[in-house]
Amino acid sequence: MKLFSTPPLSQYAPEAARARILPVTRLAQGGRWRVEAMRALPEPCLLWFTRGQGRITLGGLTRGYGAHNAVFIPAGVMHGFEVGPQTQGAAVFFGRDGDILLPGTALHLRIRESGPQIELSALIEAASRELESKKPGADRAAQMHLGLIGVWLERQGAVTVNEAQPSDAARKLAARYVDLLERDFRTGLGIADFAAVLGVTPTHLSRVCRQTCARSAHDLLQDRRLYEARRLLADTQAPVKDISNRLGFTSPAYFTRAFHLKTGKTPSAFRKAD
Repeated sequence: MKLFSTPPLSQYAPEAARARILPVTRLAQGGRWRVEAMRALPEPCLLWFTRGQGRITLGGLTRGYGAHNAVFIPAGVMHGFEVGPQTQGAAVFFGRDGDILLPGTALHLRIRESGPQIELSALIEAASRELESKKPGADRAAQMHLGLIGVWLERQGAVTVNEAQPSDAARKLAARYVDLLERDFRTGLGIADFAAVLGVTPTHLSRVCRQTCARSAHDLLQDRRLYEARRLLADTQAPVKDISNRLGFTSPAYFTRAFHLKTGKTPSAFRKAD
């Protein structure tokens, strides 16, 4: 079943406000860091994996995904996922107008029954067809199909067993940390500062992060900051010094060292190669 056609590259920008449906593999256009590094989007997104497998980190918890997994990511929720050579599926971006009723929390649903699998693929195909159509009323029709996807998520969220670990202190702390990190990663705060706000020690915070997503608290912070650095270098003409300041690094020299350690390139070299 055809889920979508390939849209112009300009539609891949996460800042785009209009609803759109893209192939999952094309999200990594311009580098795998665009999907694998920790980041958050300004609009809700549904990832519908129809083939392949990998790992996805969502709200401070890392889990495996496989075929017929639906992952709903609300706006502002930090996440990152692997795109393997066999990965196929659709990414539904709902836009920023807020008119579509969607779940208020992240969902990772493993859809095992063929009926709901076929239903979601058909809804995505219908929404994509209307989004690309020039017929009268196409935008209204697309919004209706996207709304039905929201209904599908609500129903499947109510009946599908979520295989995440039971809600416990570690998961709650990791979720609080990534929410705080997403809000304040540009401020220059360090792990000790975040831990103090959360009322724990830096050692405990890092231990919890390793338990829930196999990365330290510092790794998550640097990954988020350096994703934003790469995005700004690739998508804007802002000077390296301004990017360093904007992301809370103590100096451009420290920013360059941290960036080179993560990517193997200086910021200037990365911008030229992109």
